Amino acid sequence: MQIQVPVPPGRSWLGVLPILAGVLWLLSVNGVIWGALSLVPSAVLVAGGVCVLLLPGDARALGLIGMGGLFGVLMSPLAWLFTGLGTALLVLLLSLASLVVAGQLSLRSVARHADVPPPMATLPMSLKVALDEAVLGYFVSTAALPGQAKAVRMGDQARQLQALIDARQWARDPARLHVAPAAPAEFDLTPGRWARIEFQTLRFASGFSLPTDVPLGDDPLTSARNRMCHVRVLRHPGAPRPWLMCVHGYRMGSALTDFGLFDPRYFHHRLGLNVIQPVLPLHGPRRTGKRSGDFYLDGDLIDLFNVQTQALWDLRRTLAWLRAQEPEPVQVGVLGISLGGYNTALLAGFEADLDFAIAGIPVTDFAGALWRVLPPAHAAYFAQQGLDVAAYRELLAPVSPLSVAPLIPESARHIFAATGDRLVPAENPLALSAHWQVPVQWYQGAHLTIRNEPLLRRVLRQAAQQAGWNLP
Repeated sequence: MQIQVPVPPGRSWLGVLPILAGVLWLLSVNGVIWGALSLVPSAVLVAGGVCVLLLPGDARALGLIGMGGLFGVLMSPLAWLFTGLGTALLVLLLSLASLVVAGQLSLRSVARHADVPPPMATLPMSLKVALDEAVLGYFVSTAALPGQAKAVRMGDQARQLQALIDARQWARDPARLHVAPAAPAEFDLTPGRWARIEFQTLRFASGFSLPTDVPLGDDPLTSARNRMCHVRVLRHPGAPRPWLMCVHGYRMGSALTDFGLFDPRYFHHRLGLNVIQPVLPLHGPRRTGKRSGDFYLDGDLIDLFNVQTQALWDLRRTLAWLRAQEPEPVQVGVLGISLGGYNTALLAGFEADLDFAIAGIPVTDFAGALWRVLPPAHAAYFAQQGLDVAAYRELLAPVSPLSVAPLIPESARHIFAATGDRLVPAENPLALSAHWQVPVQWYQGAHLTIRNEPLLRRVLRQAAQQAGWNLP
């Protein structure tokens, strides 16, 4: 994999723009209510701009600028109400300019790969990338970081887990850890409706349990919410049709987010497919924390190993339910996006009866993704405890799609990714490409623009046609 790392940046005076935007937000204060509201974009924009000026090369600063710029753009209509049209237009323009700055500086920092088309240096691309930076900034700034006692416990439990993995050879043969679940004997289907979209909600007990000697981390999996699987089902009456399993991304899992990404009007109505949308552990109605996805990728590092083990179990149990309901052999294809792409790729290593698996903008290296934004003090402490990025990558090997050979044929494996993705760097889909021995299909966009990228639908049609599905 040929990689050209960009020249380290010097001090960029573009950082002055978000500082000016943040100062203007402060100067626009008119009363206590508006002062409290404007504090968010002002503080974040100033902090990000100062970091770009004084700490060049710190990628986390771009997330702050993107987040502050996005907040500023979204809040500018309120500025009109509190400060007048002229001030509102000025803060809107400076916030928008800050977004562009975040996108342009981010594009300059992207490593170039010989097998990846370079992202276009255009204003629309800068804005697309800036949205990625804004979301990344939100994820990083709101992540649950461990305190001293918890950090000590995490180091101890990581060593315990690695010893268990070595003793039971889970990394060499992950099937020893991932036992195939049976179809649920008891379940219920209830009608649901969202924005004039009618569906059924399938609920059944997950039935998942970790081996008794696996360290539990924060132990979020045992909550009553998480122990119950939730699956949205859209089925056509009459003769059997192919099923498309859609696996959502991080912090999704609600009908609002999942139907927005996997539009039933296209997949179910236009293409005529039956659609099944499982909710991943700790997401949506299964959440344990205040937000969907809490404890999945933030908090205790051990949680990710445990929840990924459950995620694979729940997806396979959902497939087992589906096969038990159909009178004939079921045609099933899987489409996963981002975190869903990871789980789709993992599922393809354990389910041989899939017509195809599409891993969209897939993360494949959680260790690298987390260490990229881990505060230096935490990274240094964990490294001293023997838990650096390489050790964490080894710890996650039993739940990695790169550790298992795909059971489906090469023609059924599909990968697509974004040239300007700032949440999932190109190394991730490229690693899956090398493992699956199929090329990546690239689109000129970013992680969050996937909803509007035509490549998603083209790849789905390609996969379905190669599988022999008859699509309109």
